[in-house]
Amino acid sequence: MSAPAYDAYRDSGIDWLGKVPSHWSVSPLKTAYSIFGGATPKSEREDYWDGGVPWVTPADLSRLTSPFIGETLRTISETGLASCAATLIPADSVILSTRAPIGSIGIATAPATTNQGCKALVSRGGAVPSFLAYTLSIATEQLRVRGKGTTFLELSGDELGRFKMPNPPPIEQAAIAAFLDRETGKIDALVEAQTRLIELLKEKRQAVISHAVTKGLDPAAPMKDSGVEWLGQVPAHWEVKRLSYVFRTISSGTTPPSDQAAYYDGEVNWVTTGELRERAILQTAKQVSDGALRTFSALKIYQPGTLLIAMYGATIGRLGWLAAPAATNQACCAFADPVGAETRFVFRYLQAAREFIILLASGGGQPNISQEKLRSLPIPLPPMPEQAAIIDALDGQLQNIERLEGEAEAAVALLRERRAALISAAVTGKIDVRGLAPEQAEAA
Repeated sequence: MSAPAYDAYRDSGIDWLGKVPSHWSVSPLKTAYSIFGGATPKSEREDYWDGGVPWVTPADLSRLTSPFIGETLRTISETGLASCAATLIPADSVILSTRAPIGSIGIATAPATTNQGCKALVSRGGAVPSFLAYTLSIATEQLRVRGKGTTFLELSGDELGRFKMPNPPPIEQAAIAAFLDRETGKIDALVEAQTRLIELLKEKRQAVISHAVTKGLDPAAPMKDSGVEWLGQVPAHWEVKRLSYVFRTISSGTTPPSDQAAYYDGEVNWVTTGELRERAILQTAKQVSDGALRTFSALKIYQPGTLLIAMYGATIGRLGWLAAPAATNQACCAFADPVGAETRFVFRYLQAAREFIILLASGGGQPNISQEKLRSLPIPLPPMPEQAAIIDALDGQLQNIERLEGEAEAAVALLRERRAALISAAVTGKIDVRGLAPEQAEAA
């Protein structure tokens, strides 16, 4: 939507703000807000925990789907609150994560406290918290560059307090916040609709893949029990084999010591699980040297067409295949030299089987699936010509689904850009929204 500019502007003296309306002030955040740090009660004291006081952490802020925070992953008791340096802050306080990461924001819907990874900003009087929250949301990079630390960046209370912000009159702050609530709400609804469409398309995509690689293309084909509970019935003329019978080579790589520069910056691509993104891998972020290959026997070069699957952590089951020769780290399992199987068919099958693969993983904070379990993974295999026919048909079906996914993802990205641009224009005074009262806007 279009909105007029203000009548007169002046230079704010701050690069990221540029010019601001001439009647606005620009002042350190601490002039309008009191800043409170947080703390953590002793973990061994059970009476300090699971009480009635919401205890906000950066993790709570990072998972927010709205500007407001009420419930938290953990709560503390009044006794726990009194035992440490945490402060009970009032409702409508703006809470900002100031480490790991810097910049996540929420507005408290009830009295709460925070851990030491957050700062609470409490209005001194007329300042409007929602205006502050919108302003901070477009100043994330400005806040991050003010962070200090070696292990992780942290924004101190003093540095935050010195951070200069646009400061319109309170009645104008309220008008801007109300305008943004309404307009960003419309954008958020569109984003939610597109996001749901993406989820539905992904579900359809998975269902199409799963049906093709476990049931085939002929709905009239006689079926038999696969002997594998989660697979159910498969076409009677298909074989069910272990992956160890399908690939001559199933192995992984290793990671040379990171402090040995001679092992890196060579000419050999080196794949990590972060590069397994369900597509071909032509170039990697890091390369290893010939010296690394000579030193570490587990570091071997795999040829194009090799299928890779992640074995560790949150990426378990994620896939990729080599479009150029490469080595891998120890978290990637490589499947090479297939016998009686199209690698493309196995790739699609492993996509369909990812949920089952995740269930086979073991471990707590860093779950993993072993090579032995992957070797033992059953796979239904049609004859080679039928595998090729299934993949060709499947590629045709997926092309349209993936096109729609791409269009929806592009729409979400554009909507988010527009949302950020609208917030930036409003809170820095590039547009004048004072005359756009909700009633007028709805009537228009």
